[in-house]
Amino acid sequence: MNLKQALYIRTIAQEGSITAAAKKLYVSQPSLSQMIRQVESEYGVTLFDRSFSPLRLTYAGEKYLQAANVMLTASERLENELREIRQENSGLLRLGISVQRAIQILPVALPWFTMQFPKVSIDLREEGSARLEQLLEEGEIDLALAAIESVSPSLSYTLIEKEVIGVLAGKNAAIAQQLPPGTPISLSMIREDAFVSLKPGHSVRVVQDSLFRAGGLKPQILLETDSLEVAKRVAIQAGACMLCSDIFVDEYARRGGVFFPLMDYENRRHLYACWRKDEKLPRYAEGFIRIVSRILDKNAAPV
Repeated sequence: MNLKQALYIRTIAQEGSITAAAKKLYVSQPSLSQMIRQVESEYGVTLFDRSFSPLRLTYAGEKYLQAANVMLTASERLENELREIRQENSGLLRLGISVQRAIQILPVALPWFTMQFPKVSIDLREEGSARLEQLLEEGEIDLALAAIESVSPSLSYTLIEKEVIGVLAGKNAAIAQQLPPGTPISLSMIREDAFVSLKPGHSVRVVQDSLFRAGGLKPQILLETDSLEVAKRVAIQAGACMLCSDIFVDEYARRGGVFFPLMDYENRRHLYACWRKDEKLPRYAEGFIRIVSRILDKNAAPV
């Protein structure tokens, strides 16, 4: 039995006549009749009882059809799987990420990604983490790398990197002159210092507003900006403070500033890869998550 024979026999059984089956299969009736005779001759059995209209399968024909269905189902399943593989090797990944994380991740991740998936293009959407969840739920992006709490019931999450929230202070800030770097502090200890703040939409701004409300604090806001780099540089040069994740305390921040983790605060907003639960994640998107995870895992082997 081959796939062509199996398909033809199944179609005749479904249509109930050779004429109807030939029309559906776009083959001539004589060639289809000849194929049936060849199969019956090879097996030495009769597949159809031709005394009935529509045609009926004989007992041997029923056994043949059972085997034919197994073959055709396996073939269709394989074709679907191969089609998915072909499709997932090319396509468009609509990626959402914050500007700062894009600076940190994309220059390293994209060379590896394009090497593995050369036919996949990336449509980049740069927004604050709080906005990225909304874009996912609205279907505007396929995948987000965002510092969030992983609580939306409509999204799936994979933890990429944990973050510690603290205060980055310029060395001329009062708190920086009172305590050694790395000392856990509370925000009440710096209520007199000026603050540089990120604008709403950034994950750290969500934490900041919550902590300020909980502590009844209304610090002087020296500057409000969308740029983490601008915020860091102004805070350091102006001797001010800002709320910041430890992963953004780079060499510049260590040279000119001091980082203090917050005491009595457990951060729940970590970097997650997230996507809609009702959408199947393409293989190339899974590959992108895997690459980013390896890049940010300092203990992992090279990508």
